[in-house]
Amino acid sequence: MKYLIINGSPHKGNTWMLVEAVVLDIQLKDSLAVFDIIHLAELDLPFCRGCSACFRLGHEKCPHSEKIAAIIEKITNADGVIFASATYNMRETALLKNLFDHVCFMLHRPYFFQSKALVITTTGGVGAKTAAKSIASFLKGIGFNRCYQFSAATYSWNDYKITEAASSKLMKITDKFHRDIISGRLHSPSCVLLIPYNLFRGMSLAYVRGTEYEIQDGVYWTEESRKKGVYHSAIPVPFYKKPIGHLFYIIGKIAGRKYMVTYKK
Repeated sequence: MKYLIINGSPHKGNTWMLVEAVVLDIQLKDSLAVFDIIHLAELDLPFCRGCSACFRLGHEKCPHSEKIAAIIEKITNADGVIFASATYNMRETALLKNLFDHVCFMLHRPYFFQSKALVITTTGGVGAKTAAKSIASFLKGIGFNRCYQFSAATYSWNDYKITEAASSKLMKITDKFHRDIISGRLHSPSCVLLIPYNLFRGMSLAYVRGTEYEIQDGVYWTEESRKKGVYHSAIPVPFYKKPIGHLFYIIGKIAGRKYMVTYKK
């Protein structure tokens, strides 16, 4: 299995210690496991300019597309992705948030439907769980099929000693993450995820080719592979969830006609 580690912390401290424990545990379970690492602090990714090129024209038009495209490709090719972040003010680091800003167009056009993640956060006091939920929420929004979370209060600055209780909990979550990846199972989306997916599917009909504000969203949602389904075709959706998707698709179509998002060209 191929794993990608995205380190959102500016250095290798307490959070990285937990990542190393996860890597060791997975290697013990799978001697053929391969790990690729992206240290965002070393990537020198400029701040997102907010130019909206990714929304309007496609992420290939992002002024930082070379670096972003490489990260997207690595995530796509990985069987599992580990996101690590220290907690800053109960949220992810600026480094990781900057990456998320660059790919937030995927909240309109979800992409990583077959990806699974393990989110690891730490804090010197409180807020690590909130940060982990923030990261996982974003990942689910851009399509991630399943997100596992582990957070820890370290009460130290680069002097963390993993407790027996924390180690036990971390290994249990790592085992679930690893087993899920090995299984190859793709999980059904929650109703909470079906709502924005189908709202965008309906609203984006107002932005198809030939309309006043033609943007990439309109192209994406009218492609044959997704214009009729309530979720990505590779992901199973139980029959009882499909009416929810169809309902919010209709709501999205109505909203798209009444509330137009304009872009200065």
